[in-house]
Amino acid sequence: MAMKGNSGENRTRGSMSLFIVVGLCCFFYILGAWQRSGFGKGDSIALEITKKTDCSILSNLNYETHHGGDAGRVDDSESTVHEFKPCDDRYIDYTPCQDQMRAMLFPRKNMNYRERHCPPPEEKLHCLIPAPKGYANPFRWPQSRDFVPYANAPYKSLTVEKAVQNWIQYEGNVFRFPGGGTQFPQGADAYIDELASVIPMDNGMVRTALDTGCGVASWGAYLFKKNVITMSFAPRDSHEAQVQFALERGVPAIIGVLGTIKLPYPARAFDMAHCSRCLIPWSANDGMYMMEVDRVLRPGGYWILSGPPINWRNNYQRWQRPVRELEEEQKKIEEIAKLLCWEKKQEKGETAVWQKRINYDYCQEQDSQPTMCESTYQEDVWYKKMEACVTPYPETTGLDKVVGGPWKSFPERLNAVAFRISSGSIPGITSETFQEDNRSWKKHVNAYKRINKILDSGRYRNIMDMNAGLGSFAAALESPKLWVMNVMPTIAEKDTLGVIYERGLIGIYHDWCEAFSTYPRTYDLIHANGIFSLYKDKCSAEDILLEMDRILRPEGAVIFREQVDVLTKVKKIVHGMRWNTKIVDHEDGPLVSEKILFAVKRYWVAGETNTTSSHQTG
Repeated sequence: MAMKGNSGENRTRGSMSLFIVVGLCCFFYILGAWQRSGFGKGDSIALEITKKTDCSILSNLNYETHHGGDAGRVDDSESTVHEFKPCDDRYIDYTPCQDQMRAMLFPRKNMNYRERHCPPPEEKLHCLIPAPKGYANPFRWPQSRDFVPYANAPYKSLTVEKAVQNWIQYEGNVFRFPGGGTQFPQGADAYIDELASVIPMDNGMVRTALDTGCGVASWGAYLFKKNVITMSFAPRDSHEAQVQFALERGVPAIIGVLGTIKLPYPARAFDMAHCSRCLIPWSANDGMYMMEVDRVLRPGGYWILSGPPINWRNNYQRWQRPVRELEEEQKKIEEIAKLLCWEKKQEKGETAVWQKRINYDYCQEQDSQPTMCESTYQEDVWYKKMEACVTPYPETTGLDKVVGGPWKSFPERLNAVAFRISSGSIPGITSETFQEDNRSWKKHVNAYKRINKILDSGRYRNIMDMNAGLGSFAAALESPKLWVMNVMPTIAEKDTLGVIYERGLIGIYHDWCEAFSTYPRTYDLIHANGIFSLYKDKCSAEDILLEMDRILRPEGAVIFREQVDVLTKVKKIVHGMRWNTKIVDHEDGPLVSEKILFAVKRYWVAGETNTTSSHQTG
């Protein structure tokens, strides 16, 4: 009798599964027909994925066949789904950890009030940040470098304040970015070419750059021509929305400042660093800010300082600053650079270039020696106080040896074994595991492309990997059409962000229990591999997903990679966030318990109840 009962129950479940599959296929067919009919603009990106995905893949969603227990069942019940409401319109550009009102509660000394100050748990928003009315998907790169839809960041103050410097111009329903800057009002190209006469940017040797106080990030935008990728940062201050403009243009940027805590990057990360009239007091605090640049600069890397006080003799009148003050400021900067053992390569016009020595052996015979930081773990920087001390170089065996190994050009370095791995600096990571990781992610990314066939079409420019590991997801996607912000969770078992930089990629440390240092709607695609398993005992999955929703553009995509039981819970939460979802099997087949959840955020704007209309610019 028991056998008959089970048989009947299985037939019922099989019939129900078939009914669900047929129903979903019919739904997507009708949705597609409606979208093409002209009666509604529709979620065009969701439509594109649906059209290019074989509906028969849904037949593999019967996890119960392959994995016993409740964890293997997909709960399609909508009755228990919590629907998240839109936040008030005043939160359209809300940045939780750089909130302007909260910032005023903190000291102004050393820009402390412009640093990260996140809300306590009881003040976190549990609603969806709306897009502004008229929001449009950004232009595709490289057109996005020069044009941004006005509705996406409707702030005109910079068009007046920086009019003479050619930062930004308002033209009809778009902002135009002529490529100018405070130190290069005629355009970034000529300025960069001048720098390239001193710094090897044209042969791939210089690949990663840091732009401190970046404005609208035109320097980083035009460096892409030389295949240099720039991490730009600026505070959220009176220069309204400068970082938001940078990301709308398709240029990597975060909200940040040189203040009292260390920058969220590993030691020896960047090939060059840049300040173009960035208003950072380099000579203050016993040279602490120059020492922090020294920490994140690779041995052999370059530092560029453009603007006051460089060449003060010829410019003090135009700068409207006292001669003695400018003279003393440049003198202090020169002294700190000498203490750091940097070699001055050039001073021309208002721009000076220094180079960090390839190892510390060059510096042993200096008359004065800097205070060295304690030799604790150099990458432990999250919320750690900045200090006026020099981060020690790793040891080398001679004057001609480069700390971290000889520089490799890009793209060779992308798939070369990083020095941090070959030297055994990261326990458990070997050359073999690195190569295997590379192969695995190439395989994973190829599988992603079979589902989302517009993945590498240029539709997704700003991409984030929330748990980047060795950076192999970004390496597999590498293309001039896109860039990846590789995030290293501060609680990750192995810190491999330094490896990511050695590969010629960029990234940042972050704790996903807090909001990311960016504006809403700044990423086109987010990759979340194992992030909820990593944080399951640390903070709420709901909070992480709401933060993902905040930083994801309307019609942006998310790829989750987790165990099936985790994805089932994630799927239920995001159904209440106006996302469309689809779970698919691992590329190795349905017997693998790890699955992939594809999601697309629907288009909706402030004050709108219809969540299916779409606005496209390119």
